[in-house]
Amino acid sequence: MDFNVKRLTADAGIFLSRAVQFTGEILGQAEKTELDAHLETLLARAEYTKLWTERIMKQTEVLLQPNPNVRIEEFLYEKLEKKVPMRANNHEQLGTYMIDSGHEFGPGTAYGNALIKCGETERQIGGAEREFIQSSANNFLTPFRNFIEGDFQTISRERKFLQNRRLDLDVTKSKLKKARVAEARSAQLNSTPPLGEEYGAHFSYMLSFLHVKWLKMWSEEEAQAETELRVAQSEFDQQAEITRLLLEGVSDTHAHHLHCLNEFVEAQATYYARCYQHMVDLQKKLGSFASMLSSNNNQQSSPSRASVPIASSPSVSPSYPSALNELPCSNTSRQARVVNDYEAAGRGELCLAANEIIMVSTAPGMDSDWLMGERGNHKGKVPISYLELLN
Repeated sequence: MDFNVKRLTADAGIFLSRAVQFTGEILGQAEKTELDAHLETLLARAEYTKLWTERIMKQTEVLLQPNPNVRIEEFLYEKLEKKVPMRANNHEQLGTYMIDSGHEFGPGTAYGNALIKCGETERQIGGAEREFIQSSANNFLTPFRNFIEGDFQTISRERKFLQNRRLDLDVTKSKLKKARVAEARSAQLNSTPPLGEEYGAHFSYMLSFLHVKWLKMWSEEEAQAETELRVAQSEFDQQAEITRLLLEGVSDTHAHHLHCLNEFVEAQATYYARCYQHMVDLQKKLGSFASMLSSNNNQQSSPSRASVPIASSPSVSPSYPSALNELPCSNTSRQARVVNDYEAAGRGELCLAANEIIMVSTAPGMDSDWLMGERGNHKGKVPISYLELLN
C-alpha cells in the first residue's frame, strides 16, 4: 500500500508537470520541441486515411443495407457476439408475394403464370444480392473496419506516448534552463556581498538574499536536470522512431485497401451482370405472353380474319386460351397454330413461322411452359406461349 501511494504521488506530479507545460505552450509562454517535417507528414496522412476510411465504410454499409433499423440491429448482434437471424430481403419478399398471388389467380392463366415467373426472377435477384452483400462485407468492409479498430488505434496510442515524451522532454529543458539561470544569478550576488551591519537596513536586499538561497536550490539540481534531459531525449527519440515505423505502415494499408477495392468492384460487376441476365430472361418470357394476348385480342376484334384460308392447313376452329390447360392432361397429339415467329435458341428447339400449323404433344419431365412440336420430319421443343391450340 505504501508503494502504491508513492507511485500515485509520482504519477500525479508527472501529470501536473505535463499539464503546466502544455498550458504554457498554448499560451506561448513555454518552449515546445517540434517534430521533424517527415514525421508531421506521416501523421497528417494517417489522420486523413482514418477520416476517409470511416466515411467510405459508413456509406458502403448504407449501400448494402439502406434500412437504418436493420443496421442497428445487426450492430447489436455483432457486439453481443450472436448470429444475426436470417430474414428475406426486399427482392425475395416481393418474389414470394408474386408467386403466392400467381397461384391464387391460377398458374394456367397468362397473368398468374407471368406473376409466378416474375416472382421466381425476383427471388433469384434476391439470392444474388445476398451473395453480393456477404462478399462485400467479408472482402471490403472487414479490412476497413480492422484498420479503424486495430491499426489506427495502435497508431493513436503510440502517438499519445510520443506526445507525453515530448512534454517530459520540454519540462526537463525548462528545468535545466531555470537551474542555469539561478546559478548565474547566485554567482553574481555572491561576488559583491554587502557589509554585515547593512543587512537589517536593507530589507529589499534581504529579500534578494532569500531569493538567492532559493535559486541555489535550483543550481544544486543542475547536474540532475542535465541527466534527466539526456534520459528524456533518449526516450523521446525512441518513441518517435516507433511512431514513425507504424505511420510508414499506412502505405501497406493503402496497398491492401486497393486490393479490397478491386474485389468490391468485381463483386459489384458480377452482381449486376447476374441481375441483368435474370431480367433479360424474364423479358423474353413476358414478351411471349404479351404476343399471345395481342394475337388473341386481334382475333376477337377481327372476326373475318378467321375465315381467311391458310395454305395447306385443314379447316379448324381456334380454341380459347383455356385449351392450353387441356393438353398436359391428354396423351394424344393435337394441332396448334403458331402465333408469332420463333427462332430456336438451342439445338433441341424447333423454329416456328407465324400462322403455320404443327402437331404438339407433351413429354415426360418437360417444363410446363414447353411442348414437343412436330412438323414433317422435324421435331423439337416449342414454347407454349407462341402457340394457339386448335379444336
